[in-house]
Parts: sequence; C-alpha cells; structure tokens
Amino acid sequence: MSTYQPLNRPVVTLPFIILGIVALIGSYYLAQRFIYGMGFVTNLNGGYAWGVWVVYDVVVGTALACGGYALAITVYIMNKGKYHPLMRPALLASLLGYGLGGIGAMIDMGRYWQFYNIFTPWHMNFNSVMLEVGLCVATYILVLCIEFAPTLLERFGAKGLIKTLNKVLFIFIALGVLLPTMHQSSLGSMLIAMGYKVHPLWQSLHLQPLLAILTALTMGFAVVVFEASFSSVGFRRPSETPLLAGLGKGIVGLISVYLGFRFGEILLNGKLGLIFAGDLGSLMFLLETALFVFPLVVLSSAKYRGHGPLLLWASVSMLFAGSLYRFNAFLITYDPGPGYSYFPSVPEIMVTAGMVALEIMVFLFVVKKFPVLHKADSATS
Repeated sequence: MSTYQPLNRPVVTLPFIILGIVALIGSYYLAQRFIYGMGFVTNLNGGYAWGVWVVYDVVVGTALACGGYALAITVYIMNKGKYHPLMRPALLASLLGYGLGGIGAMIDMGRYWQFYNIFTPWHMNFNSVMLEVGLCVATYILVLCIEFAPTLLERFGAKGLIKTLNKVLFIFIALGVLLPTMHQSSLGSMLIAMGYKVHPLWQSLHLQPLLAILTALTMGFAVVVFEASFSSVGFRRPSETPLLAGLGKGIVGLISVYLGFRFGEILLNGKLGLIFAGDLGSLMFLLETALFVFPLVVLSSAKYRGHGPLLLWASVSMLFAGSLYRFNAFLITYDPGPGYSYFPSVPEIMVTAGMVALEIMVFLFVVKKFPVLHKADSATS
C-alpha cells in the first residue's frame, strides 16, 4: 500500500484564478517576444546580453529547484531514510523549477528555433561553459521525469511498470546527484569566465564552483522546509516541524562552511575594505550576509529549530540570501563597462512572474490529483 495520497481538493480556487490571470498576462508579453523579437519587449543591450530571464530562470531558478538534489544526498547517500516522506514534493518542485529554467533559456535565445543545435555534436563549442550547463540541465530534466514517474504511474495503477522502473531507478538517482553538482559548479565557472565584469566581492578564480554548490544546497534545503511548512498551513495538514527541524542541523553546517570560505577568500585577497566602501556592491553584500546570518543564528538553537514560525522565517531568509547572492554576482553589481545600463522592462518582469505563477498552478494541480504528499490521517479536508 502506498504511503502517499492525493489531496483530492478542488483545483480551481481564488488563489488559483489569480495565478492564472498573472500567467495569462505573462503569456501575452511572451507572445509579443516571439512575434516581434527580443528588442520589442526587453531592455537588453550590447553590454547586458542577458537580463532577468536568464538570471532568474536559469541561475536562481535552478538553485531554488535543488530540493530534490539536497534530499537525494540526505536520503540516499547519507542514509537518512526518515526524510523520505519529503522526497516526492521536493522532486515535483525540482522538476517544475528546472523545467522553468529550460524554457527560460530557450525564451532568451535570439534564434530560438535553432535550440536543438545544442544536442548536435558538430555544432557544439566544447570550450564553452554554457554548453555544459545546457546539456546538464536538459539531461537532469529528463532524469527528474523518470524519478517522478512512479508518482504518475501509481495514480493510474500501473503496478507492473512501477516494479520494472524500481529495478533501475538507482541509476537515475545517482545521475540526479551527479548532474546538479556538475552544472551548479559550472554556473560558478561562468562567473570566472566573466572576469573583471564581476564585482570583486563576488569574483574568485578558485572558489566560485564550490560557492555555487554550497548556495544551491542551502537553497534546496530551504525550499524543502518552505514547501512543507506552507503545505501544512495551506492544506491544513499536521505540522512537520519535528522532521524539518532535523534538516536545520545540516543547514547550519552548510551556511557555516559557505561563510567561512566566502570571508576567508575576501580576507586572503585583501578585499575586506570593499565591504565598507559604501557603494552599491558593499550595501548588497552586507544585506546578503545578514540574510545568511539570520537563519544561522536561528537554526543553531534546538529551541528555535523546533519553533515552526521561526523555522519558516529562517527558510525564507535562506531563499532570499541565496537568490540575492546570485543576482548580485550576475546582474545587480555586474559592470560591462561605461555606457551600458540595464533594468528589466515591464514585459520582462511579467513574463517571469507569469512563468512562476504557472509553475505554482501546476504544483497545486499535481498535489491535488496525484499521490505526492505523504499520508496524514489526521489532516482535515
């Protein structure tokens, strides 16, 4: 008997309708992008070849979708089976998040109709970091589809297919750990390739891949806590705080290691004065650091870890901290040289908001119609 069940709640609710309106507005501007071209709806220019679409959808969005990656390491590598009930919703969020990243990358391609060339060896640029990121993201989306397949098959009673898939699933679980490690580290390598255009506080020729992985794992665990907390409240299910509090111990270690390497690199390279320069870079660095320190303080205390609202706020702070780290490095403090400036246009913002709204709508539909959430006999309908 399965330990998971669909919520069997009405899909079309007021929040669902509001999200649908946002998605439709985003679709309107997205149609303009494909009909009239990038220049019609974006503020991109020669200095800023990518903007909020790539930075959010690919750089930040894939890190927000690392819940499945973080839990796979915890459950299957560290053998912490007690966290397995959190696995399916984490996989669903990862699949939707990486799917958003893949779609976002194609939207941002000038010649989107040639996207398939990334998969043709005779067109591949093997010196490009972007090639590795693109191939890994595409492959990981396929792996996530296979990992999530038992949930869909269970809904339709395909027990034979589930049994067959379970025999080889360990291969895809291994790939599901390897591929995010590869492309998240490559996102850090992209900053190295961008050289002097990246602010010195976010530029390191040695630690960028490690910092990218650490922030991805931190954000992955934060998403798991955030999603589980909101599912308990929004769907009126029993609180999972005792289980989530256990993840807090690992999060403390990750943040501590991250801050240690981050400040160690700054001190060793004589960049400490830049933190107090009073410019945009220093202010964004201090804000980003404060967002990392808050969950570190909260989760270091067993008392606070067991307090549901504080645990939720700590996860929110971690999500903002990791997102701001990547936005700062790739966009906010990015300096392509004199004469260039960029701020996203209204269509760019609305396309991003519309895609996020669509992602949430799909998540709500799937958890209500398919066995994603762990059974909770005491949950109310």
